[in-house]
Amino acid sequence: MPSDSTRPQKRFLQALQGQKTDRPPFWYMRQAGRYLPEYRALRAEAGSFLSLCYAPDFAVEVTLQPLRRYQMDAAILFSDILVIPHALGQSLDFVQGEGPVLEPIDHEEKLKTLSLEGIHEHLNPVYETVERLSKDIPSTTALIGFAGAPWTVATYMVGGRGSADQAAARLWAYRAPDSFQKLIDLLVDATASYLIEQVNRGAEALQIFDSWAGNLPETEFARWSIAPIRAVVKKVKQVYPDIPIIGFPKGAGENYIRFFKETGVQAIGLDTSVPVEWARDHLQKLGPVQGNLDPLLLVSGGDEMLSVARRIIETFQDGPFIFNLGHGIVQHTPPEHVDELSTFIREWKR
Repeated sequence: MPSDSTRPQKRFLQALQGQKTDRPPFWYMRQAGRYLPEYRALRAEAGSFLSLCYAPDFAVEVTLQPLRRYQMDAAILFSDILVIPHALGQSLDFVQGEGPVLEPIDHEEKLKTLSLEGIHEHLNPVYETVERLSKDIPSTTALIGFAGAPWTVATYMVGGRGSADQAAARLWAYRAPDSFQKLIDLLVDATASYLIEQVNRGAEALQIFDSWAGNLPETEFARWSIAPIRAVVKKVKQVYPDIPIIGFPKGAGENYIRFFKETGVQAIGLDTSVPVEWARDHLQKLGPVQGNLDPLLLVSGGDEMLSVARRIIETFQDGPFIFNLGHGIVQHTPPEHVDELSTFIREWKR
């Protein structure tokens, strides 16, 4: 293994350390997925989405597929945020055309069906995937581990599936906040333990996805998004004080500022709705920013896609910045458009 002085520098990690880089490092949320024909072939072979997540041979291959095509600066572990409730004992299935379906944990009594005991045994295939990826990815590519934020994961656990307004979880939190807090506390412990083990196995950075943070009013945002993520970050940092953590509070609006200041994350992922000049002036001075091209521009491609990408890069280029999308790559994205954008970024000159 090369010494620190001879190990290749990783642009992605340099940016997370607050350094300027010769060009923006880049990766894309959902860069491994259904838009790639090689993914669809492997998904059919695996037989189910969960089988894909829990089989290291498949999960490693899926993670590497976009790297071969586009040479991103970071690879993110292929898994799903709902492996945590599954490991805690909640039933989980991915239904074609519906997405994830869980047996709802919709009141305090049902919390007794969940347990931290045995989660690492359940998640060991995921950890094996991380360990193998840490050896298989290119030497200049960083490995990102991830988890869903407690609030976002809780919305699926309580509602039994995704929803537009997360009403089931929000109502429990309003009607019996102390009871709902017990679910959140359980998820804080599980999530922190899960992320720590990913770093044990070779993850070099972490991202916490709070995909449903934006539907929380200000006071609830502080209690159910900021506070649990701060608790997770604190637990991880007690073991790995130098591991960089990216927070992604999708839809948070002006709450992005408070989230960045109060959670302890080192970098912030921007959703598509965040104005880049506002983010430069209010967020980039707090730390590295990541984002935020509209995934539908990646579907449309062409000059407009490259024009917006250029504006994003030029806006953020005087500070630490990682290029990404404002949300994940969508299913009908032409792979050649991803190639066009990736080439544009790789060839960028400061």
